[in-house]
Formats: sequence, C-alpha cells, structure tokens
Amino acid sequence: MSTLAPAALADLTVDTLKGHVDALRDDVVAMLSRLVAYPSLRGAEGPAQTYMREVFASLGLEIDAFEIDVDEIAKHPGYSPALDDYAGRPNVVGIHRPKHGTHGRSLILNGHIDVVPVGDETLWARAPFAPAVVDGRLYGRGSGDMKAGIVAYTMAFRLLRELGYEPAAPVYLQSVIEEECTGNGALACLVRGYEADAAIIPEPTDGTIMDAQAGVAWLELDVSGLPAHAATATKGCSAIEFVWYLYQAIKRLEAKWNEPCCRHHRFADMHHPINFNLGVINGGEWASSVATRCHAEIRIGYYPGMTADIAIDAVKTAIGEAFDAHPNRHAFRWSVTNRGFKSDGFALDRDIPLIRTLRECHADVTDAPAEFVAFAGTTDAKFFNLYGTTPALCYGPAGQNIHGIDESVAIGDVLQVTTVIAWFIARWCGLNRIE
Repeated sequence: MSTLAPAALADLTVDTLKGHVDALRDDVVAMLSRLVAYPSLRGAEGPAQTYMREVFASLGLEIDAFEIDVDEIAKHPGYSPALDDYAGRPNVVGIHRPKHGTHGRSLILNGHIDVVPVGDETLWARAPFAPAVVDGRLYGRGSGDMKAGIVAYTMAFRLLRELGYEPAAPVYLQSVIEEECTGNGALACLVRGYEADAAIIPEPTDGTIMDAQAGVAWLELDVSGLPAHAATATKGCSAIEFVWYLYQAIKRLEAKWNEPCCRHHRFADMHHPINFNLGVINGGEWASSVATRCHAEIRIGYYPGMTADIAIDAVKTAIGEAFDAHPNRHAFRWSVTNRGFKSDGFALDRDIPLIRTLRECHADVTDAPAEFVAFAGTTDAKFFNLYGTTPALCYGPAGQNIHGIDESVAIGDVLQVTTVIAWFIARWCGLNRIE
C-alpha cells in the first residue's frame, strides 16, 4: 500500500520523476564535480563538509554540524580507535521536519564524504581531484565511492521540493566523515540520537541491494629481530623477513575461512569472500644491517556472526603457532594491536519492509527487480543494523575503479538512482503538498 497522501498520489508518477531528473542532469554533474574537486582525504574533510552544509541549508533543512566527541563514543561497542584529531572535521546533518502534517515513516539518507588516498598519481590519466566528464562518465577520486551517492540523495530531496512536495515524515540527510577507516562519523550520529524507520546508504552497488556484509578489522603487527652486519647476515635474524614468514601463516587462515565448509551462507557463491591484505610494511635501519624492526598493517575480513575479537584472536593464534614452529624464534618478539576498523558484519532479513519497498521502487523505475549482493568489505550500514533500531542497506550507482586508478561513475547511473530514491521517499515517507 502506498503511503502517499491522496492529493499527492493523484498526479506524481515515476515518469514525472524521470523527466525532472533528466532536466537536473547539468546540476547533478555540477554538484558532483564540485564535490570531487575537494580532496577530502582523512583529516581534510572540512572544506567539503562546509559545502555540504551550504547545500543542505539551501534546501531549507535544519542544520546540525558537529565534531566527533571521542569521549562520548569511546565506550560504545562499535567504536574503533581514533587515528586523528576530529577538530575542524564535522559531521553535517540536514534535518527535514514536516510542516504540513506527519503521516509517513521516517528515513535516514547517509553518505560518507571522505575518500581514500590516490596512490601513485602518475598512473592517473588526469589529476585525481580534477573532475572530468568523458563519454558519459565523471572521473575523479571519490566520484563513485561515494560522492555520487551523496549527490543522488540530495538531488532526490531537491527534486521533490521543486515539484511542490515535502516528505510527510522526518528525513535526515547525513554527510559523515571517516567511513573509510573507522566509521566513527556514522557512529557519532547514532550516539547523538539519530534513528529512523529505515536508512539507505547510496554506496556504489551498481543498482543492487547490499543486504549483507563482512566484518573488517585493521591490525598492526610489530616484530623485533637480531641485528648483524650484512657481510655476516647469517648471524642476525631479520625482522622484515620474519614479518613475511608470519604473514604467510595469516594467509593460511584466510584460505581456511574461504573453504566451502567455513562460509556464511550469504557468501556461499562469492569468489573468495574473505580477504586479508598486507597494506603497509616498513622496517629496517640501514641497507648494510640486518633489520631489527618491522611494522606491518594488515586488513582482515570475517563473516557475519563472528565478532572482531574472535577473528583477531584467531589471527593471533595462527601467528603464535607459526612463531613456535620457527627454529630461531628466541631471536624475535612480536605483538598485534588493533587500530582503525573493528567492525562486525551483518545479514538482513530480505522480507523487511525497507527491502520490499526499495525493490518495488527499483522495479517501477527500471522495469526489473533489484538483485541482492553481499559485500566482502564493510560500510556504515553496520552501525544502524548492529547497534541501533534502524534497518539499513546500501543501494547506489555503479562506481568503476573505486579505491583504484581513474575512478569514475556513469552519470546515467546517478540519475537513475536519484529517481529511485525520490520515488522511495514518496512511497516510504508519504508526501505533503507545499502550498
């Protein structure tokens, strides 16, 4: 049953929405280009968030811009150890409260403004933060992951407003920081009290509904060894080589978790769902000295139903067994600590109203039902589903080369997702006419 008010239901159609979204194409490109031009890497999200505050205010939304209070969130089970100071890097929430009566269901539209590092910039065809449109795609770091999603939900809200409607229930547009490393931005919104009847995060899912995701933890492995002159290197014990030895034990654990008998059922058909990644390694002191120290940063994945502590303990056990088996173990010391992500996974019931309604809206716009996908990584949806009362999923356009070189998004996909989100707002929240 539709939640549209009778007056609104009489004349708002999907075709109407499609036509008006197409008319907004230039504005969509302009906003996405503006956002991509902000190099909103971790610690530098401030200017982009200032822009989002201006955009939300221009839509008549009440603004709640606040910096993360570590003391306030540190005791929460979803907290991940902070990596930077949060000063000057606020979350920005645009709040809609109906002025013409409330009769629908509330909604959170959430997106992260932070982007990952660009890597070797010389590999890019153009500067990563110089947005460019080529053959219907907009290129630049963060274009797909996930500034296109932020543009989609913002334009969906704007579209309804320009057509003379307001959602007939509270809607919260959240632009948050630090999704790519701790998730503490979304967590801070939850701790601040933001909950609703549903939440959609327009991550780059290629028009599929991401209803299950893995857990993720970041680990730091530190090893000390025994120094020696390189001319007599066999008298020493290299910390760098020992880190690699221990990492091979961790990879054997990864292989075990990927075996069919160990898989969570939502990941049964996925190619290699559990991935451990050696992302950073540095060590040694001198080319002619056997290295006495080595530091490695490793990302591990694990299935829904397993906690981060259990997963980390399993890694420590694998390392400990490899350590005990090494003939020169007495020359080494090792430790494992968690910094950054410590985020459990989840799997939603596919029969909940949020999923049923979104699938119907997707089908209305595209003439085909939305498919489901499980994600071998993590998103901010975990906070809503694990620690709050708000069911949340990811649904957004197709990003290409996210976290890679020459990241891009198809403008047509952004327009389609904008249409679906606008139709979902109409059906989920209901609409009032703005007189």
